[in-house]
Order: sequence, then structure tokens, then C-alpha cells
Amino acid sequence: MELLPNSPTTAGPADLFTGTVHFDVIAAGSAPSRLRVNLVRFAPGSRTAWHRHANGQTLHVTQGVALMQSRGGEILEVRPGQTVHTPPGEWHWHGADPEHFMEHLAMWESLGEGQDGPETEWGEHVTDAEYGGRS
Repeated sequence: MELLPNSPTTAGPADLFTGTVHFDVIAAGSAPSRLRVNLVRFAPGSRTAWHRHANGQTLHVTQGVALMQSRGGEILEVRPGQTVHTPPGEWHWHGADPEHFMEHLAMWESLGEGQDGPETEWGEHVTDAEYGGRS
């Protein structure tokens, strides 16, 4: 058993997020573990850019009100205690609704043996029209 050191809180970079976002790395699995877990905090209206994960992603909302959408799908309103899974390769975004801070645990796996390409592929920013459900 090993007590892991705390990582400093990191600001979400502007090329990947709209608005104010901060995250803490909770787990960055050392081989053979491929587990990745971040605690992510979004200010009202803040959100990720469109992105997809080679091995999918699971999001568990711990505080506030989240908005999440897969490309071409309906915007989901997700509340504390609810969990959403996005399958491998599915383009999606997630963030806080316009009136509430939001916090979630983001969980995914790094690439496995024999997998090539990026663990996470980032696309364009979510437009205000898309965020507002008018895409």
C-alpha cells in the first residue's frame, strides 16, 4: 500500500475548455493499471470542447448541475449522484449549466497494449448555440 502525493490543482487550458475549469488528478495509474480519474470543477456556463476517448469515459456528478451531449444527441441534464457513460470513440462534451457550479469525477482508461493513437482526441469548441441546445 502506498499513500500517493497530492497533485496541485490545474487550470483547464483554453484550447480544450470554454470558461473557468480546474481539475485535480486523482489517479494516473502506473502500469499495469490503466485507470485515469480526475476531479473536475466547472464554473457556471463552462464546458469542454468536443472530444472522444479511445476507451470511453464515465462521468459521475458530485455537485451542481451538469450538461452533457453526444454529437447529434439530446443535451442531458445530470445531477449529483448520477453517472453517464460515453462509449469508445463517441464525440461528446460536458460542462456546467448556466446557473450552477458543477463538479464531476471523470474516469477513463489509458491505451492498452496494441492500441495506437491518442488516448483522448480533442475537436473544436462547443459553440454557444450548441451549448444552448440550438445546434
